[in-house]
Amino acid sequence: MTLTGYDGRSIANFVLDFCDKEGRPITNLALQKIVYFCHVWSLIKLDRPLIRHKFEAWEYGPVLPYLYREFKKFDRAPIVDRATQVDPFSGKSQSVLYNFDSETKELLEQVAAFYTKLNASYLVELSHIEGGPWYTVWNHGGIVNPGMKIDDAQIKEFYKKAIYLSPIQ
Repeated sequence: MTLTGYDGRSIANFVLDFCDKEGRPITNLALQKIVYFCHVWSLIKLDRPLIRHKFEAWEYGPVLPYLYREFKKFDRAPIVDRATQVDPFSGKSQSVLYNFDSETKELLEQVAAFYTKLNASYLVELSHIEGGPWYTVWNHGGIVNPGMKIDDAQIKEFYKKAIYLSPIQ
């Protein structure tokens, strides 16, 4: 992890590996939401951003654009690959690896165990809750909102009020 968080591809690969182990197929749409909720609960429970990049408000909820592009080829089918990166020394594509501290790993396991049981449409509903961070950015009321970035402070402030809904012990 850097001082500002992990690469979202490493979080996605963790969730995909978790889903494989549990026998829970996952689509790009569901993966985006689960990675988002991993970030949400890290902001609240660990008091730090999990992912170094900002989520954007897209039609179907919070999205990391680079993660969407990585898996869009699967459309609505379950993802069977892992996020990749180019090795700077060999120039070859390789899976993005992850190695989390125990606190982060425990949080990710708890969030994944809870949210991967929910279907994609319900995950979209959860991320679209009226007054929530996605809702506020998507329905900003202005003429422009470049990048439609969802602010971490706004995420934390909103979801800490819903702490009773936390999948984390």
